[in-house]
Amino acid sequence: MTKKKIITRFPPSPTGHLHVGGARTALFNWLYARHTKGEFVLRIEDTDRERSTKESTDSILEALKWLGIDWDHGPYFQSERLDIYQKYAQKLINTGLAYYCSCSPEEVTAMRKSAMKAGQNPKYDGTCREKGLSPGPNLVIRFKCPVSGVTMLPDIVKGHITIQNTELDDFVIQRTDQTPTYNFAVVVDDITMKINTIIRGDDHISNTPKQIQLYHALGHPLPDYAHVPMVLGHDRVRLSKRHGAASIIAYREMGYLPEALINYLVRLGWSHGDQEFFTRAELIENFNLENIGNSPGIFDSAKLTALNADHIKKTPLTELSTLLLPYLEKTGLAVNADTKLKNIIKTLINRSKTLEEMAAGALFYFADSISYDKKAAKFLKPAIKEALELLKKELEKLNDFEPENVEQTFQYVMEQTKLKLGKIAQPMRAALTGKTASPGIFEIMEILGKEKVLARMDAAIMHCV
Repeated sequence: MTKKKIITRFPPSPTGHLHVGGARTALFNWLYARHTKGEFVLRIEDTDRERSTKESTDSILEALKWLGIDWDHGPYFQSERLDIYQKYAQKLINTGLAYYCSCSPEEVTAMRKSAMKAGQNPKYDGTCREKGLSPGPNLVIRFKCPVSGVTMLPDIVKGHITIQNTELDDFVIQRTDQTPTYNFAVVVDDITMKINTIIRGDDHISNTPKQIQLYHALGHPLPDYAHVPMVLGHDRVRLSKRHGAASIIAYREMGYLPEALINYLVRLGWSHGDQEFFTRAELIENFNLENIGNSPGIFDSAKLTALNADHIKKTPLTELSTLLLPYLEKTGLAVNADTKLKNIIKTLINRSKTLEEMAAGALFYFADSISYDKKAAKFLKPAIKEALELLKKELEKLNDFEPENVEQTFQYVMEQTKLKLGKIAQPMRAALTGKTASPGIFEIMEILGKEKVLARMDAAIMHCV
């Protein structure tokens, strides 16, 4: 028996930026398609005309591209497929599985309120179900749901779920303006795009029985469903902006690597033994549906940042130097991804949790002059002036500014002044960087070069008053 080719999809609504939850859903679908050597479809669900915008669509596409999520088909736009939905709606009308309804929204609301008062499910009461109405203005099309029996939802993550059909009502599949409703458009799209595996948030479980009924009515086999738990904040409430959740593009602006973000998002609900750090290739190799957990993922910004630091350390210097350039440019620097920048990154790679932090840490290397923060200024006092003057005098004599020669010069000054290394190195750190914490002092001096080091020492000596 030939094994079916897996076809998954990601169908965002362009009503805002791509956020954490949506990005994780996209990743799960993309990884499963890549793992199985299947296909991944991108579909833009833009039938909400009032809220859908081109700006949101562009932002979503930009975020997916930055994450490295590519697609085999699409992007398809629901707004360009209205004739397809109308064709399928007519098919259901022709087979007696859908009907025109003239009930106004106010009348439907009254039906539901009446049902609730009677202790029944608040649903449409089927007034137009057997009227046989013809097409006309201000009419919707409703799907004729079974009035008895059960709907079975076989789910890879949740297990089998059973829904009594009496809980369902004859839901609208086409509005009065002839646009499709969500549940109907989704099923038609998934059928026509040959989607056979649907991985999505478990907030969609309530929609799934209606969609299953539509599959049955249209004579199409069900896809495999995997409803994954939602991503929650630290307070176990659905993740939102108040938890500090930002759009995916915002994480890029803050200096997170796409490799780190996808690593973290996939681990929010999926596991492979105790492994935490994954490359993209490892995720593609190991991702499956069976290891998706049934508990919500708790988003932890600190863990994401720590993982980002680990990915920075694993990124080749040549790649990092290119990635860092936009963050340096944001500070007003125009530099090249050359050997000097790579050497600077070497000194910062173990000290930086984000590219933005790395760029901030690199600024002193390029500055024409240094300003001292309050803590650093405390080390530039009259008592150290004589030692700095002697050190500057000895450094001026060096023809080769290699770290070994610089260190020997420090040793000589320590012997002459009877000061320990820390008593000299800390004022020098303040003189060269303006701060009390920095990469190794000898590494810094080699990168800055003799001329810049001596100039900064001059300024620091003048400050020691």
